[in-house]
Amino acid sequence: MVQNTTALEAALAQVAAEIDSGFDALLAIPDDPRADLYRAMRHASIGGGKRLRPLLVFATAQLFAVDRNCAARAALAIECIHVYSLIHDDLPAMDNDDMRRGKPTVHKLYGDATAILAGDCLHALAFEVLAHEATHADPFVRAELVLDLARAAGPAGMAGGQMMDIEAEKASFDLPTITRLQAMKTGALIASAVEAGAILGKVPPEGRTGLRGYARDVGLAFQIADDLLDYEGDEDTIGKRIHKDEKAGKETFLSLLGVDRAREQARMLVDQALTHLNHYGAEADLLRDIARFTLERDR
Repeated sequence: MVQNTTALEAALAQVAAEIDSGFDALLAIPDDPRADLYRAMRHASIGGGKRLRPLLVFATAQLFAVDRNCAARAALAIECIHVYSLIHDDLPAMDNDDMRRGKPTVHKLYGDATAILAGDCLHALAFEVLAHEATHADPFVRAELVLDLARAAGPAGMAGGQMMDIEAEKASFDLPTITRLQAMKTGALIASAVEAGAILGKVPPEGRTGLRGYARDVGLAFQIADDLLDYEGDEDTIGKRIHKDEKAGKETFLSLLGVDRAREQARMLVDQALTHLNHYGAEADLLRDIARFTLERDR
């Protein structure tokens, strides 16, 4: 287990450095009136964060011997979507947060208007990166990457889940509804990261069933772990405000299941995720380590 943990830490560090380098190149500050817009995007995207979604792209891509530069571009695009969503989530009209990843949120430093535009630009840049021929020589692969990420980010995925989360402040949701909400809000982008690695490897849709099951279970386990951190974590360690859902009166996995049952459910989901990888050998060890990491993280 120590060896696996060390391998995962090394992989996380490598991916974090690659994603930071990618954002640094993508978001070079222009010498014109857009400078603060780029500074805002850089503030949100460079440094900090778990980089879990990019790591999932790399971990899945390596199953199919995908060129690392191609995987890096897909990983960067997915992280663009993730960062845009964080910028918008933090706005006063949404969660109204002052801290993210241990530093001031974008709207606190640059104002609401610039924060909105920074999120909009990162959203657009994600698809610009995916559609570029440098991401993959095959235009059909690029088109499928764009289609899958658009679905994951839109009304049937992350944004739709966020709308359900807003409605959760006004209604009492049961467990199936909370599960659907989180599968959309959090799970869809995690699933897209896994899917991207397989798409780059030209795996046909019918060959991705096990990976989809893995992603679904990891996404839900990740959210339960997030709820646990929000309930019993340390704000300084996590780098953002905690107890938000409880104060807003929202139902969560914890409020519906209780702490012990929620923790047990997360363990069961991780075990289930691992079974989806049974037909892979050592080449899937990083995916296995990521699944276990969802329960062990402290931020």
